[in-house]
Amino acid sequence: MTMGPAGRPGAKPFVPTQTERRRWWHALFPPAELPLPPTPPPPIVPATVTFRQDVPTPILVPAKGDAFDFRLHAALNWTAQNMTYEELRLRAERYLGWAAGIVRERAVDLAREHEPHRSHDLERALNKIFGGQRWPREGTLPSFGVLIRVSPDERVRERLRPYWEDRIRLECDHELQKIRATQADALTRRWCAVLQGLEGDPVTSHAARLTGEQFAEVFRRYVEERRESVPDLVKLLREAVRGHGDLGMGPSEYTEAWDAALKTYERQHGLSEGVN
Repeated sequence: MTMGPAGRPGAKPFVPTQTERRRWWHALFPPAELPLPPTPPPPIVPATVTFRQDVPTPILVPAKGDAFDFRLHAALNWTAQNMTYEELRLRAERYLGWAAGIVRERAVDLAREHEPHRSHDLERALNKIFGGQRWPREGTLPSFGVLIRVSPDERVRERLRPYWEDRIRLECDHELQKIRATQADALTRRWCAVLQGLEGDPVTSHAARLTGEQFAEVFRRYVEERRESVPDLVKLLREAVRGHGDLGMGPSEYTEAWDAALKTYERQHGLSEGVN
């Protein structure tokens, strides 16, 4: 009977662990090296970054006489080089008090030259002065420019209200009168053209009644007034034509032209006389 090799009684057979099996397998077939993950590119910092900041409370400066204040509403436009937007915003908030102080210092003397109700004049003057300027003027720190809007003292606004109400009412009334005048002129010209067109038609005196009694009455008076103003002129023309005949001058181009005009005018206005 063949016996196996002697061993310690009760000993378990040797079984390699998972780590030892992996080491043995890798020794025969080494694993390929995995590529390293790509390195993220550094954040891009813009060359120039801007940030707009509104001063949260109005900056008060005295008006002429020091009895009222102007209220300056300032908008700061910050600019920085090689800085992120978030960093510029934080710095702008940190420098806000300093920037508002510069605005007030530059505006005080000019504000005292303007009357309390001349806020628009002060606004134009301040923006003209601040335009193109930046603070700080040198260095690499963020710099700001400013745009100003000016409003008057609330007490001044209340006193100006009745003035502007009256002015608005007058301007509206003026515009209304201009519109009425324009419409009346157009209507008058239109009716004048209608009456002149109807005057030469023999049936219009009756047809005018079809448009209404008021129009018929106006048309009748118009025709009568036109006829009443003509006889003196007609008489003068007749005497001029007959006078040439009495002098024995004979018909001329001048006389014939006046005679033709006279006959046409008489026919249009129903003033022709019977043949003598």
